[in-house]
Amino acid sequence: MKTNFVIREIFAHEFDSFGQSLAGAYSQLEGFPSREQDPDYYHTLTNISDFIASRDIQVLVAVSSAKTLLGGVVFIGDLADYGVNGKTTRVKNATGIRFLWVSVEARGMGIGKALTNACIQKTRDKGQSQIVLHTTDAMKAAWKLYTGMGFKRSQDLDFTHEGLQVFGFRLLI
Repeated sequence: MKTNFVIREIFAHEFDSFGQSLAGAYSQLEGFPSREQDPDYYHTLTNISDFIASRDIQVLVAVSSAKTLLGGVVFIGDLADYGVNGKTTRVKNATGIRFLWVSVEARGMGIGKALTNACIQKTRDKGQSQIVLHTTDAMKAAWKLYTGMGFKRSQDLDFTHEGLQVFGFRLLI
């Protein structure tokens, strides 16, 4: 069954649903820290409107014709706002992607790719030359999506968070 969807910026009334869906998706990943293991991270996920406040950050969502959230992503227009320690915040001429998720019901419909392409277009629109992101071993579907779209591993952006290895990727535009 093909479902039509649009990609747009999130509406204020959708933040709670977005955050709960995002946290729910991440908590289901095998090998990913649980809410109990990393409560601060899950607080960020469920309160994404606080994370983006007063920053060059946009939340993009995929929405069905029935106005159901099917997925979303956080686009970081200025890496100083990326929200992790390390080299990423010092990368020049770059934007970033964080917190990509697609609902279980909508997987396989091209939503992750459409959201990522929207971020790539926003990077071009800003005149930046690259886009960076991070993923983990628990996020193999995202890893496959990104490499299939031309993102390359960037070991210089790798870091460890609460014992979890986090892997950097970059796409030159």
